[in-house]
Amino acid sequence: MIGEIENRSTHLLAVTSRQLLSLDLFVLDKTDPIGNFRKRKEKIKTDVETQGDFIRFLIKEVENAAFTDIEDVVPFVKWLDDELSYLVDERAVLKHFEWPEQKADALREAAFGYCDLKKLESEASLFRDDPRQPCAPALKKMQALLEKLEHGVYNLSRMRESATSRYKGFQIPMDWMLETGIVCQIKLASVKLAMKYMRRVSAELEAVGGGPEEKELIVQGVRFAFRVHQFAGGFDVETMRAFQELRD
Repeated sequence: MIGEIENRSTHLLAVTSRQLLSLDLFVLDKTDPIGNFRKRKEKIKTDVETQGDFIRFLIKEVENAAFTDIEDVVPFVKWLDDELSYLVDERAVLKHFEWPEQKADALREAAFGYCDLKKLESEASLFRDDPRQPCAPALKKMQALLEKLEHGVYNLSRMRESATSRYKGFQIPMDWMLETGIVCQIKLASVKLAMKYMRRVSAELEAVGGGPEEKELIVQGVRFAFRVHQFAGGFDVETMRAFQELRD
């Protein structure tokens, strides 16, 4: 679908680019705010008068957009935002047209929300504990990462409650928002993070060789493990083994 849109819009893009480049770009003058306002207003008026066909083309594409996979929504939103960036002021120009604002905003919300969670899941999955770093800051780093995962899933649950009816009406996929979607991957990443945390604690226990630090480290490890267990709904075999090693 994206390839088809790009092909159909090639001519419009070329025309739009030439038109915009031909306009005199205004330079903000701090000593003349009224003049700046007038110049910007004139550029908005010019966009409204000259970019009508281009904007109506985008309106049609947004209204006709229907997806079954969130991975297709992401490039569509990127393409749409790239096109709209040619306008001097998106909001000011589009209000003069019958722009499908609610659907466009919903598409952006879904695309950005999905991308944020994918980045979060990737950050947790690719996390590597550096043995050269002291134990305390290393454990704090993993604790901070777990908090980001927890907040990400919580924010998604709130977003899902408010987005369900809107997304269905706009034909925006919702499978990625379910427990079997990106949330499942994030929880799996948290389990792997718990394994790294407990292994780091176990290694530090061997290094300290008893004393008051030992009890505190064990408590930290158990608390973190329990927190992840509650968040993810359980451990895999490898993480359970790490927990048993810590306990023993």
